[in-house]
Amino acid sequence: MAKSTAASPLHFAIDGNEANVSQRVGSNVYAFKIIEQLEVLTKDLPHIKVTVLLRRPPVKDLPQPRSGWQYQVVKPSLLWTQLAAPIHLFLNSHRYDLFFTPGHYAPRLSAVPYVSSVMDLAFLQFPDQFHHTDLIQLKHWTKYSVKRARRVVTISDFSKADLIKQYHLPAEKIEVVYPAVEPEAPASNQEAAAFFKKHRLRKPYFIFVGTFQPRKNLLKLVAAYELLCRQISSQQVFSHSRNRSSTGQSGIQLPQLVLAGKSGWLADDILQRIKQSPFYDYIILPGFIPDNLKPALYERAAASILVGLHEGFGIPALESLHYDCLPIVSNQSSLPEVVGEAGILVDPKSEHSIAQGLKLALEYSARQVTQFRRQAAQQRAKFDWQQSAQQILNILIDTAQEQTSRHVK
Repeated sequence: MAKSTAASPLHFAIDGNEANVSQRVGSNVYAFKIIEQLEVLTKDLPHIKVTVLLRRPPVKDLPQPRSGWQYQVVKPSLLWTQLAAPIHLFLNSHRYDLFFTPGHYAPRLSAVPYVSSVMDLAFLQFPDQFHHTDLIQLKHWTKYSVKRARRVVTISDFSKADLIKQYHLPAEKIEVVYPAVEPEAPASNQEAAAFFKKHRLRKPYFIFVGTFQPRKNLLKLVAAYELLCRQISSQQVFSHSRNRSSTGQSGIQLPQLVLAGKSGWLADDILQRIKQSPFYDYIILPGFIPDNLKPALYERAAASILVGLHEGFGIPALESLHYDCLPIVSNQSSLPEVVGEAGILVDPKSEHSIAQGLKLALEYSARQVTQFRRQAAQQRAKFDWQQSAQQILNILIDTAQEQTSRHVK
């Protein structure tokens, strides 16, 4: 892989639209962090010039323009990917050595060779969980984007294998560039206490963070949680019946299940199932969680849960590791790759397996907790935004130089 010290002058165009939003989730965060770190990495490389192409003026927190790093608003904003971008690239093909899109699509027609990105191919596995118009776009635009790309960037070995399987791409064409997380500045103790009081949160509890949608497997999670609660209830009833004379009471302490996030498309069945749960009083729905409250929520949880059926990466599991919260994750898709040895793997299709994982987390000994924290520190060190941006920069330089070599020949 070529290093970023290459002497030949290079000019990269980057589609910055995925990053150019004020409230970022998922692919928005990935695009923003890669762009942010690319600006840092290229600051001392005068032979590399970057023009970030946008459909509207840049938001305030994007890197400031400088010599070698500029923004250009390209109109019209409507049909930007298929109209504005290809016209601009055609008219400026003499300027750019390579076009890079950290979003999901590239223009159908591009006069400039490009590197494309793909987060995951869940739309192929669960087509009924996407709006019809979105599904058509995802299917057709993704296919031509990856087929015509010089290189394809994806976020896990799982997604790479999926790209090879679905589109028959050669493995050497696909580069895995992991996302990362940065621990947020925590809310004050007073803010955290107010949040816990408002939502009646108490230890022990499990936490899920994400969008309510079918492929997150929340119906199976709720069923597993109920199974665990019944097991705990029967054990505690038996214990209290033997010790009632000494305790003077028979109250049962059950763990809470905190399901934090926004309701996505097709979430009605999930919400209705939660309302019908016999343990509904123990299921907490706080809605979207601000980033500054995540540290307190993760740090005090018995475990986090992410047992989705198809995850391109699984950022909540990595967040969990950053806050020393034991992750319980699906043994499928990318999640074993994310947590490594620092997590509990369960079968997402089995409520008994998930319930056993929840029970195991509740029973972790002090020695197991210490071992987990050591493994979590080792695992999270593998994911770093600057390291990921350096991979991207190397890919862009390599690909541009390969193009130059072809022209010379």
